[in-house]
Amino acid sequence: MARDLEKLTSEELGRLFPIIISEPKTEWKDLFIQEKKEINALLGKEIALRIEHIGSTAVPNLAAKPTIDILVEIPENEKVKDIIIGIMTSHGYRHVPEPEHLMIVKGYTPEGFKGQCYHIHMGIKENDDLWDRLYFRDYLIENPSVADEYAELKKYLESKYKHDRDGYTEAKTKFIKRITDIAKKFLNSK
Repeated sequence: MARDLEKLTSEELGRLFPIIISEPKTEWKDLFIQEKKEINALLGKEIALRIEHIGSTAVPNLAAKPTIDILVEIPENEKVKDIIIGIMTSHGYRHVPEPEHLMIVKGYTPEGFKGQCYHIHMGIKENDDLWDRLYFRDYLIENPSVADEYAELKKYLESKYKHDRDGYTEAKTKFIKRITDIAKKFLNSK
């Protein structure tokens, strides 16, 4: 019997969707490009104003959860969110309620991961917490030694938080914030 993902506890979700860190894959960039085309086809350029590949899969040679993280700029209009949710969920995506931005995922089923997983974060360009992720990505790309340090942290946290997605994410936060602050200063000074 299929489970309703929305009714599962964090612990049940952690067991169903464990943290898995993969060695870097060259196809991650192509998977992003393919999904970007899909998002543009579904939402159009009037809703999907800008689409960026973020997260560890956007950084060459970086070990990562094999989930493609995508950042989409959307118009500042509350009705647009309902339109997006309607379109995306009717095409096999899931809406995951988040307090700070619109979150759409793909590849998560009641039986576990299925196919390629995507996390699609959507928000207005003024949402600094969301768009600061570009600073982190770009800094890791320009600083491979820092990317290596991040990879080691993620591998350690994978063993510690295998079935605790929230714990894994929280444990990375201090590193991400520190590097993002450095990145903003460094990249803005160029």
